Amino acid sequence: LLNARESGEGQVVDAAMVDGSALLMASHHGFAAEGWWDGTARSSNLLDGAAPFYTTYEASDGGRVAVGALEPQFFAELVGKLGLDPAELPAQLDREGWPTMREAFASRFSERTRDEWSEHFEGSDACVAPVLSMSEAPDHRYNRARSTFTELEGIVQPAPAPRFSATPASVEGTPCSPGEHTDRILADLGYSPERIVMLRGSGAIS
Repeated sequence: LLNARESGEGQVVDAAMVDGSALLMASHHGFAAEGWWDGTARSSNLLDGAAPFYTTYEASDGGRVAVGALEPQFFAELVGKLGLDPAELPAQLDREGWPTMREAFASRFSERTRDEWSEHFEGSDACVAPVLSMSEAPDHRYNRARSTFTELEGIVQPAPAPRFSATPASVEGTPCSPGEHTDRILADLGYSPERIVMLRGSGAIS
């Protein structure tokens, strides 16, 4: 739009999903270039579960909590909120020490339920959050506060996003039923009511 206003000419926007998915991997390609990402093995890299400070842990009730304490200050907050002594843990980026760190974290997380940990970490910068199911997510207080989900005719679904202050979006109605607009569309195309009845009677339309 900016270019069109300035030049008076439009342009073709070539937007392919495969290009978008590749762009989402830009940081991973950067990690690979720096020797931080091995694309040949799963769960062996910083962001795919190998790092004990960027993964999930099982709580005492079988629920899980997600941990994403990448930055040093967040990692320090995580260790402190877990009640662990940093001096007794390997350095954060010491890959050789990750198994020991993971064991310490897993043991501590197994001592409380998912929701107890969620309450314990509330308001902290430890980057810990409960892993919610699809049925639980709409009722989470953050999602309720932001109206992240909406309900239409009893069906809970994500609300439109992103949001615009001047032109807010909303869900206008439920999906159409098969054949709901057939008669109107055929009439708009010039078919007579009699012809439409004949087509329906022959099974050509439903």
